[in-house]
Amino acid sequence: MPTDNTSIAAFIDALPKVELHVHLVGSASVPTVLELARRHPDGPVPVDERELRAFYEFRDFPHFAEVYESVSSLVRTPEDVGTLVSGIARDLAAQNVRYVELTVTPFTHQRAGMPMPAVTEALDLAAREARDRFGLGLSYIFDIPGEFGAEGARGTLDHALRHPPETLVGFGIGGVEQARAPFRDAFRDAFAAARAAGLRSVPHAGEMTGPETMWEAVEGLGAERIGHGTNCLDDPRLVAHLRETQLPLEVCPTSNVCTGQVADLAAHPLPRMLEEGLFVTLNSDDPPMFNTTLTGEYRVAAEAFGLGRAELASLARNAVTASSLDEEGRKAIIAEIDALV
Repeated sequence: MPTDNTSIAAFIDALPKVELHVHLVGSASVPTVLELARRHPDGPVPVDERELRAFYEFRDFPHFAEVYESVSSLVRTPEDVGTLVSGIARDLAAQNVRYVELTVTPFTHQRAGMPMPAVTEALDLAAREARDRFGLGLSYIFDIPGEFGAEGARGTLDHALRHPPETLVGFGIGGVEQARAPFRDAFRDAFAAARAAGLRSVPHAGEMTGPETMWEAVEGLGAERIGHGTNCLDDPRLVAHLRETQLPLEVCPTSNVCTGQVADLAAHPLPRMLEEGLFVTLNSDDPPMFNTTLTGEYRVAAEAFGLGRAELASLARNAVTASSLDEEGRKAIIAEIDALV
């Protein structure tokens, strides 16, 4: 008979999943990044595989952000964009992922010289391919690179309002959280305009700074979900608010270890977040950069945090509920989860 570990691994493999927090550039596999680096050899990314893997050994979050920006600089043509989206769609479909909200940072592509309509056309074509070829529902979140301040906010909002992809559903902000404070009003204005246009507010917050950034996400940016949010436990009032409102938190355990936000998995706050009754989803963030997958994050939850089938299924349902899928789409995936359980 199979061991329990084998059995739960098979359960995780078969579990229908939704991915809410994964970045386009961060989803690029090592072979894809090598291809882009060799295609654009004037860039700052190594063209040797061994050197590239060493390049991905992050010292801290600012170093990770620096590496991420270097890889972003290689995405210079609509074909590059389409290659990245097709790659993540293929990888997710192989993990029984039914739907993904893929975070794109279009301002970096603008800075690389790509016109907004060309980026949008590439995103639209790739989303249709994901649906037709892989059976994967794919929507987009446009993400402000916080380090670029008001300029990044304006550029991201302009693209979202003037040339939105067909499946654009959300508006976010990422990057180094410590860099945001001087541009607070510009970010608030951009989020207000995006929300007025019907986009959901899904900012990163509370990953590398404390609860104050999460309060700003809630009160200043109108957050409907928060990326990471792992430092919420430092503020009992915030924990109470999150528990009462059931505001979804997109937790990415392996990412937090790799970028030095927690010392190791044993120190990760996810188990306590669940004990506190918070609404948590599991996500992969930048999977190849962190040598993980969405399936791998569910395995971490089982092996490192001791979660069983019922708890894993609950996390999977949470992701469906927190998504931008319509009611029919949510019910269909939850029915699949329930049937497996």
